[in-house]
Amino acid sequence: MFKAGQGDYQELVDEISALLGAPATLENRDFELIAFAAYDSDGEFDEASLDPVRTRSILTRRSTAAVRRWFEGFGIARATGPVRIPPTPEAGVYRGRICLPVRHRGVVHGYVWLLADEPGPSEAQLSAAMQITARIGNLLADEAQAGADLTRELRAVLTAPPGWRQDMAVAELRTALGTRADGLHTLVCVAPWTPADPDEAPTARTIPAGAALCTVPWGGGPDGFSPMGEGQSLALLVRLRSAHVPTPALTAATRLLREATDGSGRTAAGVADARHGLDELGTAWQEASGAARAALAEPRLGPVAQWSAIGPYRLLTSLPPRVADDPAVRILFSPAHRELARTAEVFLDCAGQAGRAAAELGIHRQTLYYRLSRVEQLTGLDLDEGEDRLLLHMALKNARL
Repeated sequence: MFKAGQGDYQELVDEISALLGAPATLENRDFELIAFAAYDSDGEFDEASLDPVRTRSILTRRSTAAVRRWFEGFGIARATGPVRIPPTPEAGVYRGRICLPVRHRGVVHGYVWLLADEPGPSEAQLSAAMQITARIGNLLADEAQAGADLTRELRAVLTAPPGWRQDMAVAELRTALGTRADGLHTLVCVAPWTPADPDEAPTARTIPAGAALCTVPWGGGPDGFSPMGEGQSLALLVRLRSAHVPTPALTAATRLLREATDGSGRTAAGVADARHGLDELGTAWQEASGAARAALAEPRLGPVAQWSAIGPYRLLTSLPPRVADDPAVRILFSPAHRELARTAEVFLDCAGQAGRAAAELGIHRQTLYYRLSRVEQLTGLDLDEGEDRLLLHMALKNARL
């Protein structure tokens, strides 16, 4: 299997920079930095090349959403040849740019950016540079295809029971990934996954280069239970450059949600914490699928939820339903008592502040007190006791799952 290395991209960017006599950067289609070359006429670092936009791109290894929208306004995503962009100091672009779209079979995989003031490189030079970008496009496309070819290996890791079977599956995936296996990764879960066209896999425009994806029974991980019933979820293994910048995973999750439908529009995505290597992919999948479940249960958390941001659902999604379903609270989930359950949940969400809870529910305080007394009578819980409040609150949240 072909695997592109960072050095392959760097050499090609250096070649373009030397050919055109201008500083150059290579970014993927999500405006994340892959390689850069600083150049001046003496072959030394050119401080003048660092306008604010380029400085941020190099230091943070990505551009902001606002910068991306601004540059895309020049039609770079549709262009098949060089696009000249004039200097715009008010946008932080102090020097003119030339954008060379990086394409493979008509699909844009990235951009080479050149800092070039007028008159800039000749058309002949730009034509030669575009031939180099075609080679870069081949590398990026091959890397994307390499991830798409890992369906079997990734599914085996995520569905194998803990123990030697999972260890063997991880070893096979590590062999297939090669040097990429030791990098920083995260997992994305999109669920339920029922695309409009079941025979069509997500396109190269949708997923990051080098990502691996597969479908997995929804809820059917190594522990075997399926909290959401029958169905499929989509798993996406995404390579990250920084544990603190999950943007590639969040962007891919948002794009995949546009392709997913379960007939009701209730689809969500979860993103696990980042990890080095592959040894904890089983745990990462539990986090990603748990975050997706939380986003389905609590719309304010979604449609894309990160495991680190779902609060108490981190605990609840890790418990089998039969454990988290407490018999004392079960009576509140009958149709006759749904309003009482909602009242109790809002009251506890408001930290037991009656005024806030009554206002949110749109009822009089005395009505709130009456309903809470009914909750105590039905459940046998004392809402003046912290542990009883905790039990009730967690059971109510679990019922959403």
